[in-house]
Parts: sequence; C-alpha cells; structure tokens
Amino acid sequence: MLAKRIIRTGKRYIGTPYVFGAPSNRKDIFDCSSFVRHVYGKHGIRLPRNSRQQFQVGQAIPLSWLREGDLLFFTTPKRKKKNGLERIGHVAIYLGNHTILHTSRNDKKVTITSLSPYWENVIVGARRVIT
Repeated sequence: MLAKRIIRTGKRYIGTPYVFGAPSNRKDIFDCSSFVRHVYGKHGIRLPRNSRQQFQVGQAIPLSWLREGDLLFFTTPKRKKKNGLERIGHVAIYLGNHTILHTSRNDKKVTITSLSPYWENVIVGARRVIT
C-alpha cells in the first residue's frame, strides 16, 4: 500500500531539524511543507512547495474520512485571523490512530505528534493526494 510506504519513508527522517523556509533541495533540514513535498516526491507524487499551495492539490475530504497518508492542514497563531487559503500555515501527514508525522517550530524536528486538543482546534482541512 502506497500510504504505508510513504509513511515509512517519512519516519526515516524523524529527528531531522526544522528550519523555516528550508530549501526544497535539502534533506538535512526541513520545514513542514518541504518535508511533505520531499516524502511524497520520493513516491512519484509531485506537490507544490508551500502548505497553501499543497492544500489546493488532491481531493478535499471530511475529517471523519481520514486515513493513513492523507494530508492535514492547520492554521497558526500568526494566520488564525486570516481567511481562506491565507489561514493555512502548517501541513502534516496523517498516520492513523490520531497521530501525525510532521516538523514544526514547536518540536524543532521531524516527529510524530498526537492530535491533542491544541492540534484539533487549529485544523483547517484535509486532502487526499494518494489515489
């Protein structure tokens, strides 16, 4: 299953440092969207560079339909009062069991995080890019 392979690839980068605006060609540092773009790209799924652009790819799905490998999009404190695409400031890979694989300013590295009340309250939407 493609989702499991993508997740396995992403988990290889656990601990890789977070750097905001990390260049797309780097594998030793990531920001949230460069990480997602790199991991999916290793499996032939080409995604745009930033989270707002990535939110426009694939199929929008309700959160109740989430499955492994779907992308979850979040707002950030800096963007929460904005509208539409401008609210989006973070992207993560859904792992199932209420967990995500991502890299963020908070964790400062690629990590697995529980969808705690904090993360649940800042979800903007979900997209399925694996067909």
